[in-house]
Amino acid sequence: MMRILRNREVLVALGIMLLIAAVGVIGGLFVSAVVARIVGAVSLVLILVFLLFAWWRYRELDRLSDYLLRVVEGDYGLDIRDNAEGELSILKSEIYKVTVMLNEQAAALRREKGSLADALSDISHQLKTPLTSMFVMTDLLCGELPEAKRVEFTDRLRSQLERIQWLLTCLLKLSKLDAGAVEFRKDKVAAKEVIAAACEPLLIVMELKGQKLTLDCPGFEFVCDPHWTAEALVNILKNCVEHTPTGGEIRISAVDYPLYTEIIVEDNGGGIDQADLPYIFNRFYRGKNAGEDSIGIGLAMAKGIVAAQGGSIDVRSDSKGSRFMLRFYR
Repeated sequence: MMRILRNREVLVALGIMLLIAAVGVIGGLFVSAVVARIVGAVSLVLILVFLLFAWWRYRELDRLSDYLLRVVEGDYGLDIRDNAEGELSILKSEIYKVTVMLNEQAAALRREKGSLADALSDISHQLKTPLTSMFVMTDLLCGELPEAKRVEFTDRLRSQLERIQWLLTCLLKLSKLDAGAVEFRKDKVAAKEVIAAACEPLLIVMELKGQKLTLDCPGFEFVCDPHWTAEALVNILKNCVEHTPTGGEIRISAVDYPLYTEIIVEDNGGGIDQADLPYIFNRFYRGKNAGEDSIGIGLAMAKGIVAAQGGSIDVRSDSKGSRFMLRFYR
């Protein structure tokens, strides 16, 4: 009770009530002593009721304070909601909503922490393999070797360095996407220009494998970041080239709908295993048909780029080939 009386607002309200009671008692004396006593008694009862109500509110606030302390300590299983009306009931419901949100965020952080640990493990594994190979070849190059072997090991070293450089570049791009550090431009560009820019780095590889590239891109424009969109298409095309056999065909088409622009990349390879389909856009995921040099990062980057521009990416696959659909909404 002493803590309640230290509350400035309670003291002001109590002072006003005492003043009103005193005025009432004095006014009652002008009528009769009985009236004055009745007014005094009623005023005293009202003051006691007010103090009891204030004590009850303090007790409820103490419970809320204890609840919040337990939430801070990580106990999210408590439920303080009630179905009554009033300010405290509304406050309890709002605090409970915040608690649920904090619980969900804590769970998301735990999942993210686990994903980060897995990602770091995958990255270290991806770097360890080529580095180990490079150390071995470096030791061999330090010894006496025929010129042909020296050239072979030097080429292998260069290949492994290129692989590490590509991995680090991809990881840097992914980290920028995750951190929201990429400012995507909203340029109106021709669909065929973006697709041509994506195809250019892979034309030689497709020619060496005897693969046929078919483009069906009408002359329309859509809004996107041309550089990053081409980057996403390159990663999808690279996946198609790797999984399409020699002499196969890769087809790219673009369609302009009233609500969105769709770019379709399809091949006639062996397709993606149905068990892998839900996970192929997860970073570092390697499906059953993944190549030896596959890291499992290209499709994850493609999805991140498209999603960051407000678009979506989907895939369908069977034994006759795969079909990737990129949608850029207006």
